[in-house]
Amino acid sequence: MDDYNQQPGYNPNQQYSPNQPYPQQPLPQQPPGPVQWPPMKLGDWIVTQLLMLIPIANIVRMFMWAFGSNVNPSKKSYFQATLIWYAIGIILMIILGSVIFTMLAGVLETFYYY
Repeated sequence: MDDYNQQPGYNPNQQYSPNQPYPQQPLPQQPPGPVQWPPMKLGDWIVTQLLMLIPIANIVRMFMWAFGSNVNPSKKSYFQATLIWYAIGIILMIILGSVIFTMLAGVLETFYYY
């Protein structure tokens, strides 16, 4: 016997006509993979930066792009990193502001002594 007869679904007792196709096994179903996002183009980044110029809406969009589920991964990573840098900046401003306030309070306190 040749390899053709050894294929699954072959029945040697069944008569095949030229109009009837050879019975084939269905292809195994592959689970759907992750969505393949195209890389961000220059125009996409320009529109993104343009939307970031709108006050208040830029903060909302930043959180939507950073934590949304249907977002290009490069845009998502960029805005997650941006939010981390903003958080670091806010913490540093609070520390620096408290140090400056303490220093000014100490300097102003010396003016009240005669």
